[in-house]
Amino acid sequence: MSDRIVIVEDEPELAALVADYARAAGYTADVCGDGAAALEALRRDQPALVVLDLMLPGLDGLSLCRALRADANPLLAGLPVVMVTARVEEIDRLLGLEAGADDYLCKPFSPRELVARIKAILRRAGRPAPVVAVDTLARRIAVHGKPLDLTPTEYGILAALARRPGQVFSRAQLLDLAREGNASLDVTDRAIDTHVKNLRRKLDAALPGVDAIRSIYGLGYRFDL
Repeated sequence: MSDRIVIVEDEPELAALVADYARAAGYTADVCGDGAAALEALRRDQPALVVLDLMLPGLDGLSLCRALRADANPLLAGLPVVMVTARVEEIDRLLGLEAGADDYLCKPFSPRELVARIKAILRRAGRPAPVVAVDTLARRIAVHGKPLDLTPTEYGILAALARRPGQVFSRAQLLDLAREGNASLDVTDRAIDTHVKNLRRKLDAALPGVDAIRSIYGLGYRFDL
């Protein structure tokens, strides 16, 4: 089974947003806007997890979830499901869980919270998500336990970003943070872009296809892993 997430959601903008966050976390993400079509696709190729909207055309989320749980294929029957919906009544929550959902999230929700729940479910299933670990004492950063070969400046920049995922840092802020613990670093504001480019190359080698450092136009950079 791959690290593929299928998002079954008929709101295109929301589906695209969730897919972007899932990809930033290291997963492959596919989107389907129809319940019946999604069930057929899931039967052909089982992903690691399904994010399932309750209200769907063709086949609603509860029916789709029940169909998965009743399937003769054990991989499909045990497929982790995170159900999302705008219906917040307690009966809907109970119905969702009784249908076999592993977790339940009400709209509007934070995509970052959703990804955190996806990681937690897959971790419990023995499928750890990509991990970036910062060792402050050793001034070392590892991906999947393998240390990255970083210059002192690259370490300072990546450590600052990785400690605060989702926060946007200006070049000046990254410059100051890169110098923390090593005031002798000779780094200029403009040089930050070059260091970020080098970091992206090294991260891409460790996490192929994952856009971990995002450029935020007019503001700076953000870590989305």
